Parts: sequence; C-alpha cells; structure tokens
Amino acid sequence: MMPHVPDLVLSPAVRAALGSGGAVVALESTLLAHGLPAPRNREVADELEAEVRAAGAVPATIAVLDGRPHVGLEAPELDRVCAGGLEKLSVRDLGVAAGLGGSGATTVAATARLAALAGVRVFATGGLGGVHRDARETWDVSADLPALAVTPVLVVSAGVKSILDVGATLEVLETSSVPVLGYRTDRFPGFYRRDAGFPVPWRVESAAEAAAAWRAHTVLGPGSGMLLAQPVPEADELDAALHERLLADGLRLVAERGITGKDVTPALLEHFHAASDGASLAANVALVRANARLAAEVAVQLAN
Repeated sequence: MMPHVPDLVLSPAVRAALGSGGAVVALESTLLAHGLPAPRNREVADELEAEVRAAGAVPATIAVLDGRPHVGLEAPELDRVCAGGLEKLSVRDLGVAAGLGGSGATTVAATARLAALAGVRVFATGGLGGVHRDARETWDVSADLPALAVTPVLVVSAGVKSILDVGATLEVLETSSVPVLGYRTDRFPGFYRRDAGFPVPWRVESAAEAAAAWRAHTVLGPGSGMLLAQPVPEADELDAALHERLLADGLRLVAERGITGKDVTPALLEHFHAASDGASLAANVALVRANARLAAEVAVQLAN
C-alpha cells in the first residue's frame, strides 16, 4: 500500500508500477539542473531513464514543480528541469518550496525523502554528498548523510565525490548505521576515481546479493538507508594526475571567489568539466548511467 501524501504527483507509469508491485528506480534532478551543462543534460535525462527501462524497471525522476513534488516526470517536465533556473532543494527546503508554490531540482537527500514517501525504495545517483574538507572550521556536512540515517532507501552511487573528506564521510555513515556495500570491489570509490583510498565494510557480487542485504536490513536495521557503491567504469576513470590538478585548482578557485555551502559542489564540478576538455563530463555520465542500470537490476530483484 502506498502511503497517502497530499499533493505528491506520481506519473502514470510510476503509479501503475507501484500499484502492481513492479520495479521502480528514483533518479535525482539536481544532476540535470545543476550538475551537467545544456544541452547534454537533457540527453542524459533520456539516457538514464532508458538504462532503467532496459533493465526492466520504471524510472522516476523527481523534482518539485509549482509547489508539487513529482515522482516521475514526463518529457515536457524534463525539458523544464533541464532548461535551468530551478532552485536546488534539499530536505529542509521541500516543505517551504511546496508551501510557497516554488519549483526546484532535488538533491540526493530530497530525492530519497520523496522516493520513500512514494514507496520507491531504490535510488540511483552519481555521487553521494558528504563531509567537506574544511568541515572542522565550517561545519559543512551534506544533508545527504543525516537523510540516509533516517530514510529507508537503497542508494546506488559511485561512492562520494572526490572533492570531499572521504574518511570523515565514511565515519559519519558508520555512526549513522548506514551500511556501505562495494559492488564487485573491496575499495570505496571516489566518483571520478575507482579507489578513494579506503576499504568498504561489505562486498557484493550481484544485484541479487545487494537485494538480499537490503531486504534483511529493512527488517533488522534501525530504519536507515543503505549505500551500494559502484566504481566508475574502468575505461572512463579520470587520470590520477589530472584529477589531482583539477581538484587543487578547483579548491583554490572556490576559496578565491568566496563560494560556500551548497554552491561549492556545482562550482567544483563546473570547473572539472571546463578544465578537463570533457574528460570529467564523460566520466560523470558513464558512472551515473552504470548506477542507473545497477539500481534497476536491484529493483527488479526486489520486485521478484
């Protein structure tokens, strides 16, 4: 039974799939509105949904439009998300945006929240947010982490973005009772890089194993989410030396411009895309497509 949530708009395909117990995969809209340049973002929107469908699941791209949270977007709505001008909405912003009739693209935290309210339990994204490198001074920690601690959704990502303090992020996930599984890897991935320098606590070899772990976690766990970390495809991994140079230059750039808070990640990603001659963009698209396919495979296993 789907919980009743006022003004939660489900697309016809998502509503039908949830009503019949079919497989559904949530997809975030911040990647499209703020993470990728136009017109590539609109192409990627279709590519991600195609990956989900190819694996036998229904895609549910999520956004807030005119005060109404949408779980599953039609083509005109995807056009609107990718056209630019939308706010970036985390969990704290959802009620305000809805109450004031606003529109915005949803972050990992907000997407997970709306997915869970709709009854969608599997979510594919690029990289999870986490603890920023200067968090000891700024207290800058992504809302993705506390959201996963209380939101029962399985998130498939390429680990966390390499611009973060990966070790501190893993510590917070452990404290929050969020299991971290490596998909066919013993090393925790760092978005553009396959190895962020830390091991994963658990390893699974198949979507079936991931689904089995998730089922058991929903019974024995404290109500938290789970992170299934899949490395970027080896052929698309960013060169290590190039990555370090881009990261150092990007961190210096945001410091010089006084960029803080939720604007840091989009600024750094834009710098990576502009300064890498398209290499980081290709890696970003490759990893999120792979995550969408894996998430769909897990969702199908859960539906079966």
